[in-house]
Amino acid sequence: MSNSEDEDLPQLSAHALAALQEFYAEQKQYTNLGGDDKYNIGIIEENWQLSQFWYTPETALHLAEEAVAAAGEGGRIACVSAPSVYQKLRELHREDFSICIFEYDHRFAIYGEEFIFYDYNNPVDLPEKIAAHSFDIVIADPPYLSEECLRKTSETIKYLTRGKILLCTGAVMEEEAAKLLGVKMCKFIPKHTRTLGNEFRCYVNYDSGLDREL
Repeated sequence: MSNSEDEDLPQLSAHALAALQEFYAEQKQYTNLGGDDKYNIGIIEENWQLSQFWYTPETALHLAEEAVAAAGEGGRIACVSAPSVYQKLRELHREDFSICIFEYDHRFAIYGEEFIFYDYNNPVDLPEKIAAHSFDIVIADPPYLSEECLRKTSETIKYLTRGKILLCTGAVMEEEAAKLLGVKMCKFIPKHTRTLGNEFRCYVNYDSGLDREL
């Protein structure tokens, strides 16, 4: 290649080059994850711009065990915008159920075929392999505390579930959640690794262990 051809090639600015290097470094980090490490809560950091706030390991385990009990042997579990519950489910090393993680954040694509890209603005724009009413339980944590977000996420939940719903969202959404999904607030109070400004609660539409005296 001649010098004149070299001069015609587009040159990246120092800022763009640094951003590109950071991107490749991040991709290498996730590609190199193996074994159980990739299922550790926090291995993929929270992105506040996407309204991501992870559960504590204790809460994630409690919700994962509830989902397994509700799904039953051989059951299918959908985790909609609830990645830390998905991670805890996979840490349990159980082979008697299947799981899908529905997420907008492509960093979770490290989970292979179980990752389903999901944008709540397009509630049922899902791959053909995701059939209607094909999950025994859907656990969902809508990213935003708004009527619009809950309403659209509810469309997804109702499309996916065969009946059982475990919703995690703010206490302020109690009335709207009951209206949209027929769920009721549980006694169990979920905790996050960071303190949130709004009280957070769980809601179900079935007889749940989360509603027993703590």
